[in-house]
Amino acid sequence: MRLEGVITALITPFRGGEVDHDALADLVKFQVEQGVLGLVGCGTPGEGATLTEQEWAEVLRTVVRVAGGKVPVLAGTGTNSTPTTVRRTRAAKDLGADAALVVTPYYNRPQQEGLFAHFKRVAEEGGLPVVLYNVPSRTGVNLAPETTLRLAQVAGIVGVKEASGSVAACREVISGAKEGFVLLSGDDGLWLPLLAIGARGVVSVASNLAPREMVLLFDAFLRGDMAQAAAIDRKLGPLYQALFVETNPVPVKVGAALLGLCTDEVRPPLAQATQRTREAVEQALRLAGVLRL
Repeated sequence: MRLEGVITALITPFRGGEVDHDALADLVKFQVEQGVLGLVGCGTPGEGATLTEQEWAEVLRTVVRVAGGKVPVLAGTGTNSTPTTVRRTRAAKDLGADAALVVTPYYNRPQQEGLFAHFKRVAEEGGLPVVLYNVPSRTGVNLAPETTLRLAQVAGIVGVKEASGSVAACREVISGAKEGFVLLSGDDGLWLPLLAIGARGVVSVASNLAPREMVLLFDAFLRGDMAQAAAIDRKLGPLYQALFVETNPVPVKVGAALLGLCTDEVRPPLAQATQRTREAVEQALRLAGVLRL
């Protein structure tokens, strides 16, 4: 399994409060056709934290089935309970996922030693390769670079999705990690700068809406055409920003509705987007050349 390039953190489409599996299947097909190199089911944009256990399993089953082995599928299995995270990771393996994307435990705010023990146990008992997920703005706890580097030595821990916003922390991890441990940007707006210092790709929200453009950026980077990569990145910049004017995934679902991919429904307690958000997302999609009508 190679983790690189554009890995889309899929939204979970809803219709009338239920998961819209037809729209989800179409979204997976669209992503694969546009050339992304991986998919995440039940992550942050997928509203995994507010899916029921049955919905969570059904979403993963659909993503795995439709992806058909063409790209790796990562399952969002993280919770704030170590035993529950282990159990979910085992379930994801049984459902056919290729790896687990495991967020730092939220709310209970474990110390660094607690984080180390949590991830080590998930790697040892969960049965899947583990990608750490550091997003302190959502969880209230930061996975320190030195802890990430300790975890990089644990068998079965293969990478980290870094969404702390700290380029310095990412540089420290990239410089100190063993061969084969990958850092993936968790921020669309930082992924080109992080590629330049050794990151291997991005776990992206924006690629739900602009997968081909993101893939073209990565391809330009790989062939050494930094001018072209930077030009695409600048064109996508307003979209990166617009997708976070309200809580993710509220804006990206507005974009998905504008593109006819699915409804803009989100799962409570999230609320529907404001008119200001709708206008910002529509304008950003037009600037990116994704919405042309």
